[in-house]
Amino acid sequence: MYEDLKYWYLRDHKLFRTLSFGQIKQLCIITGFKKASKGEIIYFSSSDVPRIFLLKKGNIKIVAVDEDGNETIKDIIQKGDLFGELTLETDDKANEYAKVLSDDVAICSFLMSDFEDLLLRNPTLALSYTKFVGLKMKRIKNSYANLISKDAKTRLYQFLKDWAEQEGVRNGDSVVIENYLTQNDIAQIICTSRQTATQLLNEMETNHLLRYTRKEIFIPNITQL
Repeated sequence: MYEDLKYWYLRDHKLFRTLSFGQIKQLCIITGFKKASKGEIIYFSSSDVPRIFLLKKGNIKIVAVDEDGNETIKDIIQKGDLFGELTLETDDKANEYAKVLSDDVAICSFLMSDFEDLLLRNPTLALSYTKFVGLKMKRIKNSYANLISKDAKTRLYQFLKDWAEQEGVRNGDSVVIENYLTQNDIAQIICTSRQTATQLLNEMETNHLLRYTRKEIFIPNITQL
């Protein structure tokens, strides 16, 4: 059953659409498959066997750990996104792990060495991959730029707008977002304290800009953010 799942997961991803039926079948042979539950750790960057991961279902967070053991959310990974050793270069200084946010996730993975070989044999795929990673790096760079140049309130508003655009269910100007992040998660993403994030969210509720619960976030008018 997993072989069929792997085939359709890969066939459905825009990165692999240039591959033929036979090429995807060959790709399935080197592809690992895993399901995981909320709170489970997916990988550590210090692994002896570097991998590239493809998220097919659910959401996870990438957490960076500094030398003092402090944790910071580096990125939120959504369906269809890649994570792991994306630059195909290992970083001995990096200390990161991925943790499941949603109730369950499904992940395909490749050994970095196998994926490098695949790119060498498929120039069109290599070009698509380069563009894919380039766009991801640009998004992360823009995120860091926003952290430096904007205050916590503006960063929170921008984060909520981006989240609503990517995953929200829209009805006119109102948006409902399935909430899989804690207030502490949100605080880490916008690089502020939990107290500040809580205060800002409470202010938004008081001003009727959103309704926040553990299960969902309702934004009555996204244009007001």
